[in-house]
Amino acid sequence: MTGKERAALRKEANKLTAIQQIGHGGIGEEFVKNTDAALTARELVKMKVLETSPVDAREAADTLASELGAEVIQVIGRCSVSYTHLTLPTN
Repeated sequence: MTGKERAALRKEANKLTAIQQIGHGGIGEEFVKNTDAALTARELVKMKVLETSPVDAREAADTLASELGAEVIQVIGRCSVSYTHLTLPTN
């Protein structure tokens, strides 16, 4: 991904609200499943890591990116933005 593409996604993510929260339970199987569904529906997902979480935002973003095949666009404080490029099925 080029710097311009990443910058455009950061700009787009700035308007988003966090739809996923990582709390004291950390990153479990259900969280990964829900995040995968959100990425499939939206391509761009903003997540927030709560203070009670056993992982920090960078670690959580990297873990999810590796498990889901997504790309970490940005991590600022306790928020992270992940992206996956969706390809439309051909008939």
